[in-house]
Amino acid sequence: METDWIWGLAGGGLIGMGGAVYLLGNGRIMGASGILGGLVDGSGRKSAAEKLVFLAGVILLPLVLSSLFLIKTNTHMTDNVPLIIAAGLLVGLGTRIANGCTSGHGVCGISRLSLRGIVATVFYILAGGMTLVVFRHVLGVI
Repeated sequence: METDWIWGLAGGGLIGMGGAVYLLGNGRIMGASGILGGLVDGSGRKSAAEKLVFLAGVILLPLVLSSLFLIKTNTHMTDNVPLIIAAGLLVGLGTRIANGCTSGHGVCGISRLSLRGIVATVFYILAGGMTLVVFRHVLGVI
């Protein structure tokens, strides 16, 4: 029986719990692009320690959990490095244009019933779907 959906459910639960802990801990909405962007552009210097701890947790927790449970998952990620770089740049551009990412708008915004968060998430999903169609069916890259 296929059980990959369980890992998606567990990951989503951890992201939601992280957002709740971040909000309860410092009264701010968790938005990964805003947290990272504040470190990169220098606007988040006064809270740099908490931002670095958050980012370290995002990076280290999956590594720790996978090593504890000896889990190997297939991410279905491509080996095409230029495509990965282009995708990362497009995601970064999209988060700048939308003033946030799926963690801030999707996870935290929808849970607060924020109209802006809901609208942004709908457009993220539509843009992702259109990108997949273009890359897979028009360009034949994926």
